Amino acid sequence: MEKVTREAVLRYHSEGRKGKIEVVPSKPSLTQYDLSLAYSPGVAIPVQEIAENPENAYEYTAKGNLVGVISNGTAILGLGNLGPLAGKPVMEGKGLLFKRFADIDVFDIEIDAYDPDEVINIVRALAPTFGGINLEDIKAPECFAIETRLRELLDIPVFHDDQHGTAIILVAAMLNALELTNRKPHEIRVVFSGAGAAGIGCAELLVRTGVPREHITMCDKDGVVYKGREVGMNPYLERFAQETDARTLADAIKDADLFIGVSVGGVLTREMVRTMAERPIIFAMANPDPEITYEDAKAARPDCIVATGRSDYPNQVNNVLCFPFIFRGALDVRARQITDGMKLAAARALAALAHSDVPDSVLKAYGVDSMLFGPDYIIPKPIDPRVLLWVAPAVAQAAMAEGVARRSVDTTTYREELESRLGKDWALMRTIFNKARSAPKRIVFAEGEEAKIIRAAAEIQDQGIGEPILLGRESVIMATVNELGLDYRPRIIDPRESPRGETYAKVLFRRRQRKGITLPEAREIARRPNYFGLLAVQSGDADAFISGLTTNYVEALQPAFQVIGTRPDVRRAAALFIMVIRDRVFFFADCAVNIAPSAEDLADIAELSAEMATNFDIHTRIAMLSFSNFGSVAHPGAQAVARAVDLLRKRQPHLQVDGEMAADVAVTPEFIDRLYSFSRVRDANVLIFPDLNAANASYKLMQRLGGAEAIGPVLLGMARPVHILLPSDDVRGIVNMAAIAVVDAQMRALV
Repeated sequence: MEKVTREAVLRYHSEGRKGKIEVVPSKPSLTQYDLSLAYSPGVAIPVQEIAENPENAYEYTAKGNLVGVISNGTAILGLGNLGPLAGKPVMEGKGLLFKRFADIDVFDIEIDAYDPDEVINIVRALAPTFGGINLEDIKAPECFAIETRLRELLDIPVFHDDQHGTAIILVAAMLNALELTNRKPHEIRVVFSGAGAAGIGCAELLVRTGVPREHITMCDKDGVVYKGREVGMNPYLERFAQETDARTLADAIKDADLFIGVSVGGVLTREMVRTMAERPIIFAMANPDPEITYEDAKAARPDCIVATGRSDYPNQVNNVLCFPFIFRGALDVRARQITDGMKLAAARALAALAHSDVPDSVLKAYGVDSMLFGPDYIIPKPIDPRVLLWVAPAVAQAAMAEGVARRSVDTTTYREELESRLGKDWALMRTIFNKARSAPKRIVFAEGEEAKIIRAAAEIQDQGIGEPILLGRESVIMATVNELGLDYRPRIIDPRESPRGETYAKVLFRRRQRKGITLPEAREIARRPNYFGLLAVQSGDADAFISGLTTNYVEALQPAFQVIGTRPDVRRAAALFIMVIRDRVFFFADCAVNIAPSAEDLADIAELSAEMATNFDIHTRIAMLSFSNFGSVAHPGAQAVARAVDLLRKRQPHLQVDGEMAADVAVTPEFIDRLYSFSRVRDANVLIFPDLNAANASYKLMQRLGGAEAIGPVLLGMARPVHILLPSDDVRGIVNMAAIAVVDAQMRALV
């Protein structure tokens, strides 16, 4: 990661549009009609609807997805009381995180008010605007009184993140650390350094998890919080005052199981750590400098488990793991408040997620090959996209169970709704996954010894998408399963030892005996994993075949043509990419197989592409692309594309297809309306490129420069389901391809 410098930070905040957030319209506003709907006179109708029933505000306004991030700047990060205006960059940052991780809109509001009653009155007056209130950077002890009173007054969630966000992440990390050290919450002794909003919030939630209050010793700048202490006390601290002779952090930490730091850097020494119990747990969360560095803690006690607030050490306790997702779940069931049960549900969901296989996207972001549940990985990473899918449903379920939800959601359907917020590619693949689950098929993987394939196979089986068959040596595969920490027992076939080898050799010999192959050669070739898997599919022992992760596309494709071949009604196979660009889905073909297709080839490619898109419940609108628009250039290349359109219309008159046309015309309805209103296609979603050069360059440019998600290439026209991976594919890409292969097999079974 690049070094974060003062200059880089100020440049980030000031370049282009100042700050980090903006308000973007969510409805059309280009015409007079649009404006009449948005404002006068049309807007009077939803006004009346809301006046008659205030719950209609959730239907006709942004209230249900809008959070107020409110601060008076009295406790900004670790910088102290710098006032509301200085706090605005932090509040904008919260807005950015809400939107980025949970698709929640935010108004940040910095108020020049310091008396708790004044703050309460201001927030109460603003509350009708919002579906929830996130209080931020308000100093203790005032923050406790402010939040408590607002929770009593308002019927929307009020959440002081400094208290509860840290507490939720802390509890998640603690549960997993206790599991690794074979402890139970009721058994441990806990020492805090820091007794402000975060410290009190964390301590109270620990009590809810089963840690006895009398087992918690709080320390602040004045030392241990003990019975009878007069300096710096308040009612919230009194709840944790202990009968003890300890007066300093060094006194208190002796034999402690868990240290929690929410104070300042450097207060915990190596000497103190050495006095802790066996396998101590150290959560030093002060930022930017922890109470003790990771290196010093490990040097003092190599057996310790350490978490900090920093991203450059293992186990980062970061509030972004919590607040976007707990609000997402609360908003989606229109919760009246955020309860302790909802907080604990979030913590337990995070703890459980840390046990599952980490996506490649997260591994790449952190520059590592693997992350396994253990002392250096007890909580998920903030950028893990699955956090939304685990935490928000847990929170929503808890809200419904505790009776604070205004509406109910079905857990399965709700998860699918959340996936759509992660992007159109997630939503599309969810549709494909659901199809796959309806009738799972046997998928044989040629490269079964590869770690990515093993991880993908475990997920495929866990999600019920299909039944993976891994080709390879059992000892090698199982060693990798154990190294990855997977709870997975794969089905493994070693082609060198399989009794089906002789049968497959004869099948191969029959298919290739007039192509120069002898039976002894067939016996040797049939034992190769890439041929063995294809022969298993050809012989009916598996339903689909996937390979290509460790070779180039052409090399992986050749055995498929030799063993499987194309369908009887197909002259040439083809390949397409499913391209997800913002909120739109396109099919690009042919991106991988046919270099210079003829007019007949282009018609075949379009027909196969339409068939595949239809399998995914996509209504196809096919554009045959060229540099020419409907005869504007008399060039043989453009004329071949036009002939392909005529051929396809004769074969499949029901298909919505047109061309030849330029790519920008194909995807811009305004161009069609203004210049080519005769076209049968407006706003195409299946794009057939004139040759491999154009198709391959286009999908790669869209992927790298346009931010498109590319799923594929999906191989079309084969006699049986065969699909080829790319060496760059990650685990998610492999799982996606497996789901596509299963749907492919299902569609063939219906023919």
